[in-house]
Amino acid sequence: MSQLIPLRAPVDDSGLPHKAPAALPQQSTGVTADPRQGDVMPLGHTVTITASEMDEIIARLQPHFPPYLRKIEPGPYGGLRFGFAPFTGREAEPSRPQSFWDDPQLTFVRQSENPVEHRLRRCAGQILDDLYEEAREQWKDAAYVADLKQVVGDAPDRWRAYERETKALESAYAYLRTPDAAREWPAALSRMVDAQDRTRTAAAAFDERAWEIARVHDKHLYADLGHDAALAQAGYPEAKDWHIASADEYGSTYYSSFNTHVPLTERTRRLIEQQNNHITKVGRLSGAFAD
Repeated sequence: MSQLIPLRAPVDDSGLPHKAPAALPQQSTGVTADPRQGDVMPLGHTVTITASEMDEIIARLQPHFPPYLRKIEPGPYGGLRFGFAPFTGREAEPSRPQSFWDDPQLTFVRQSENPVEHRLRRCAGQILDDLYEEAREQWKDAAYVADLKQVVGDAPDRWRAYERETKALESAYAYLRTPDAAREWPAALSRMVDAQDRTRTAAAAFDERAWEIARVHDKHLYADLGHDAALAQAGYPEAKDWHIASADEYGSTYYSSFNTHVPLTERTRRLIEQQNNHITKVGRLSGAFAD
């Protein structure tokens, strides 16, 4: 959240500022003003807000606060901190309401016409901007999580199926290196080929879900949450172990050999190719296969 105007009015149990007691000193703290501060106020100019001015600003802004605002309190390093009801991610994206622009108590006044009103209205606009900016950041994360919940579906089951088939393939391939495999070589090879086919099918099934998840990651590129954190908040902490490539990698018909972060189907294809090449080489060197 950008730097805000320090709150000098006390807050009540609701978290919203109320009128300061008479004994409250009117000491003010300087802050950097909104760069859009007006016609004669230079960029970076410092303004001060007293407790009574803050009360007036909050009173004017009250009709334009969003329904999900729960509290306003002093920030730990100055400025204001806002508390919101939890977002579902299905609300409209938070933004400054049109009512603010139509409010005669908040419309722009030139500093040359009324310096006090100019400062109050500029500071009010900055506070509301920061409120909606913070709300928007929290909403982005919630929208990200909500979209993931919608597309993950049976990805956990598909990933487990892939892991199961991969282990079976590893076992079938490893068996070919044992002396026992020589006594049933064609059957052992056949079992490995079957395991390869099942692994390929399982990889393709998981990639269907992974592609949808990757598209959601791309859509929410600018959310604060990372991929693993968003999936964990969506209820899938185990997703940190899933193999999900970038969305633009899915559907491609060619992958450079230097590209290691490819979809699961391509990774499986490379594994199977490596296995087959090894078996062919062993067969040729041992004389089992003719050139």
